[in-house]
Amino acid sequence: MMNLEWYRTFIAIYEKHTLTKAAEYLYTSQPGVSVHLNALESYIGKKLFERTSRKMIPTEDGKLLYSNIIEPIKKLERAEQHFKRTSKDVIPSINIGMCTETFQTILENEVPTLPFNLVAKFGEHQDLMKDLNKGLLDLVITPRKHDKYTLTQYEAFAQEHIVMVAGSDTDVKQITALIEVQNFDLLESELKTRVWYSASNEMEHFRRFWYESFKKRVDFKPNYILPNIGSIIRCIENNNGFAIVPDFLVKSSIEGNKVKLVWRGKKAVSNTLYFATREDLKFKKEINCIKDIFIRKMKNTSVLGV
Repeated sequence: MMNLEWYRTFIAIYEKHTLTKAAEYLYTSQPGVSVHLNALESYIGKKLFERTSRKMIPTEDGKLLYSNIIEPIKKLERAEQHFKRTSKDVIPSINIGMCTETFQTILENEVPTLPFNLVAKFGEHQDLMKDLNKGLLDLVITPRKHDKYTLTQYEAFAQEHIVMVAGSDTDVKQITALIEVQNFDLLESELKTRVWYSASNEMEHFRRFWYESFKKRVDFKPNYILPNIGSIIRCIENNNGFAIVPDFLVKSSIEGNKVKLVWRGKKAVSNTLYFATREDLKFKKEINCIKDIFIRKMKNTSVLGV
């Protein structure tokens, strides 16, 4: 059976030239747009677009169909609006990407207050940046710039400092004493005998901190390699073990005396955090709302003063 929504989707693709922009216009998902188009092409038995990497190019059949249905569909939409008893403003849906821990620490408890819809995606920074470049995400929180994405804009908004922490039940007296006298050779040897936690997707923090402190590559494997930093923090809280993590993710645990700040490193290790958006950013008001939350909350998250 014919579905009028297929025609509306076809018109959106025809006028917006890409599946992504058509989906944004219709406030739906790109896969949903593809399903409608495939269903329409199957129903009428004609190919309506040539699909290229940059845009959807209408075929002759596509052009003919558009010219025949555009006015009737527009007339139906006008009638629909006229006879609607009530109307609602369309609520924008914002798609953002970041690591799980950043979302949980900064944004999670703010979600119920947001005056718009939100879809949060978690994953590796490089994968999230690819989705931003494709138009699937509106905003990505990232600790590095990716120069190959020429349509991407970066705005620095905070620094994360990488620090060594330990569970509150960890005996750190000997470690602290070696740090105070700056006996880094013995410190390295002692640290290797301890219980260590790391995350499979955050070993870079571990390697950088170790190299800047001892000018050597890490030559031992952590005892426990977990899915993410959040798991590490929950495991060492009120327990025994060491980890190297961004300061803002562990601040509340330190303030609650569940985790100890052990060392900032011989040389400070930090990353700049960026808001990454596309140059053709839509929903600027909503994106600025999310940015304001991050800027406000990141002001007081450093543990360097602890």
